[in-house]
Amino acid sequence: MVRDCITGHKKGSDKMIKITFPDGNVREYKEGTTGLEIAKSISEGLARKVLAAKVNGEVWDATRPIYTDSTLNLLTWDDKDGKKTFWHSSAHLMAEAVESLFPGVKFWVGPALDSQAGFYYDMDLGDRKLTEEDLLKLEKKMNELAKQNNSYVRKEMPKAEAVQYFTEKGDEYKLDLLSNLTDGEITFYTQGGFTDLCRGPHIPSTAPIKAIKLTSIAGAYWKGDSNNKQLTRVYGVTFPSQKELDEYVTMLEDAKKRDHRKLGKELGIFTMDDDVGPGLPLWMPNGTIIIEELEKLAKETEQHAGYKRVVTPHIAKESMYLTSGHLPYYQDSMFPPMELDGTKYYLKAMNCPHHHKIFGAEPRSYKDLPLRLAEYGTCYRYEQSGELFGLMRVRCLHMNDAHIYCTREQFATEFKAVNDMYQKYFKIFGIDKYVMRLSLHEPSKLGQKYVNEPELWKETEEMVRQVLIESNIPYVEIPDEAAFYGPKIDVQIWSVIGREFTLATNQVDFAQGRRFKLEYTNKENSADTPLIIHRAPLGTHERFIGFLLEHYAGKFPLWLAPVQVKILPISDKFLPYANSVLESLKNADIRAEVDDRNEKIGKKIRDTELMKVPYMLVVGEKEMNENQVAIRRQGKGDLGSKGVEVFISEAKAEIKERRGE
Repeated sequence: MVRDCITGHKKGSDKMIKITFPDGNVREYKEGTTGLEIAKSISEGLARKVLAAKVNGEVWDATRPIYTDSTLNLLTWDDKDGKKTFWHSSAHLMAEAVESLFPGVKFWVGPALDSQAGFYYDMDLGDRKLTEEDLLKLEKKMNELAKQNNSYVRKEMPKAEAVQYFTEKGDEYKLDLLSNLTDGEITFYTQGGFTDLCRGPHIPSTAPIKAIKLTSIAGAYWKGDSNNKQLTRVYGVTFPSQKELDEYVTMLEDAKKRDHRKLGKELGIFTMDDDVGPGLPLWMPNGTIIIEELEKLAKETEQHAGYKRVVTPHIAKESMYLTSGHLPYYQDSMFPPMELDGTKYYLKAMNCPHHHKIFGAEPRSYKDLPLRLAEYGTCYRYEQSGELFGLMRVRCLHMNDAHIYCTREQFATEFKAVNDMYQKYFKIFGIDKYVMRLSLHEPSKLGQKYVNEPELWKETEEMVRQVLIESNIPYVEIPDEAAFYGPKIDVQIWSVIGREFTLATNQVDFAQGRRFKLEYTNKENSADTPLIIHRAPLGTHERFIGFLLEHYAGKFPLWLAPVQVKILPISDKFLPYANSVLESLKNADIRAEVDDRNEKIGKKIRDTELMKVPYMLVVGEKEMNENQVAIRRQGKGDLGSKGVEVFISEAKAEIKERRGE
């Protein structure tokens, strides 16, 4: 039977298939029906909004035919995968505009961005250098092309034909991509006059792309390798309406002021150095103070919750990662091995195998459970150079990690306690908007992507779901994104300017215990395997401090600020008194400095404001004679005068309570 690439129908087939929707409802449709046609059968309004379809956990074109019984989730702009499909399709639209204005261009890859809105496309323009004026011309052309309402058409292509097509074009970049593909893996997409090698998916047509802005031009080495040719990378963002684009541009302007890379440099938080290596931040004294305060918070919280602290090495033998299952599946994200005495060692990319070894080092009884092992463990992950981004994507990370070993009966209580810990932290840091993403397995991928234990998957997913429901925690269910060993929760938070971050994770593991042969003696005096909870409520120092810099715009609350108080003498005459106030503050464990520069008091105040120090204590004749300080608060101005001991008492209370301001 022949398949029509445009309509997606199998000619002459009246066979019916069952489609299961996210709410569990099941409907029957003719074999070869597309997700878009299913949307139309529900309502025309829904069909107008559909951008893509998730079929059996995999994101497809909404116009791609479905031939088997399947689960179906229709994706719109409100869905993360819907937005990613929209932006990936926009990258192809940009490529069409580039090709029409600059014939002879060759393209590498053009994905949607993972860490922010929008997309980019890497291209070889020969000797031509793009300018800001060129971006405006490309925007105009993209708008013109989008209005043509051209369909994105998918076509499966034999490898030989694909190679011939790009050989005739003289396109070494696409030929390189094809070298890693085989028959059955190759698809072309065409919209308007542009055709590209692409696995998709794409939105139905260009029409939904209503508002376009190309944001920047950068250089990017081919394959991220500095030994290769440098390509031109063009970034852009698109939206279904001009209003949404305008709101995004306003947010971007605010975000520039809050960029953690900019603030990190200005406030002396961290630095990067080429001799150290990309993605390997150096923490400055001010940044180290923030790290120590976060660790202090975590240690206090975890000690109160019954955790026991451990420390593990930064390297381990290959055999341990083979046992855990991380090799070879995670190998691309690990640094290359080093060899010693004929044995391969890897830099630690995750803490869990080390913690499992600690659990297994001693005989365990049910009376020992739950056992909670915690560590701020240093891990190393080989992120691709093109994906590195300030503190958000690094190669060295310090993780607020812990693993809880428990019985099935203890699981719900332990999992809830972890979520309660998240919510405590949300309150401390003023995080008002958050959602838990419950990542589930895809039944059709058992034994491939997921451990082949269907009953355990069903049981543990329901256990997690019930904890979330009973705790009244906002959550969404995401199919086909679980860890290979069990369901997980990814914690999504939003900063005050609306930027979304993945803070941390809370995972269920019913497989690693068996792989490491972990056992405890149960009440019946027989051996049993513990359930394991992987959790990291504060994520990593790197990502969380990057988030906090942008969330607070560098204006950290008193307890977290590197310098909590700056003492500003009006003139050198009052330096001795300023230093005596400094001594009193230090004795009270308050981080303070004296501005002893020969500058006017107005400049000292302005400079201290720029460094975002929470409190300024101005001292002059009156303050010295009355043993007082004139208090100014960051962002609030003059708060009047108080005795030194009164200020110290109030500041210590604010620090102890970890108040938000």
